[in-house]
Amino acid sequence: MFLTEMFSKKTMMPDASTALKGRADAIPTAENHFVNGRPLKGPYPEGCEVAYFGMGCFWGAERLFWKLDGVWVTSVGYSGGITENPTYQETTTGLTGHAEVVKVVYDPSVISYETLLKTFFEEHDPTQGMRQGNDVGTTYRSALYCTTDEQLAQAKAARDRFQAAMSKAGVNAEITTEIAMVGPYFYAEDYHQQYLAKNPGGYCGLRGTGVSCPLG
Repeated sequence: MFLTEMFSKKTMMPDASTALKGRADAIPTAENHFVNGRPLKGPYPEGCEVAYFGMGCFWGAERLFWKLDGVWVTSVGYSGGITENPTYQETTTGLTGHAEVVKVVYDPSVISYETLLKTFFEEHDPTQGMRQGNDVGTTYRSALYCTTDEQLAQAKAARDRFQAAMSKAGVNAEITTEIAMVGPYFYAEDYHQQYLAKNPGGYCGLRGTGVSCPLG
């Protein structure tokens, strides 16, 4: 019974009355990207745009994006929740409401948001609700947090096109990706930033559906 209750709490979003309190000050994190040395928090080059992607555990997801031509810098953090300046340990309780996300700063003259969306939909399973593979909880949900109305419209259109592609391929599962304008983004702790570059043999639970996303 205890395990069932714990599982249930981790997969249910909290509200303002049940969320953890958090703190006024941001938690410490890295200043520069471990791979390319660029500043995580800016300043960013003129013309760059920002988008946020939640694909379950953010370690493997971040590595996908920093390898793409046109991506200037990436970082990992927490968004979509209630608690101010949460820690990793707090988010994993399910009581902050946050998803683990990758912040992607990119040059749209080199790589389009549509190409980033294609990577997003093909490289994880967006149908699993509050989990991704063996990682269970609200923090591992699929999410697209947008910074412009254009991104929001493109994200919704991409979801619909990928849903149709999955149905055509015989995958009868509904996409559960949360799509919304981004709220506060809190940088994760230093050791999470570019984790798989620091720990090449580290855990990566990303698994796609095997269906090609008809974008790009």
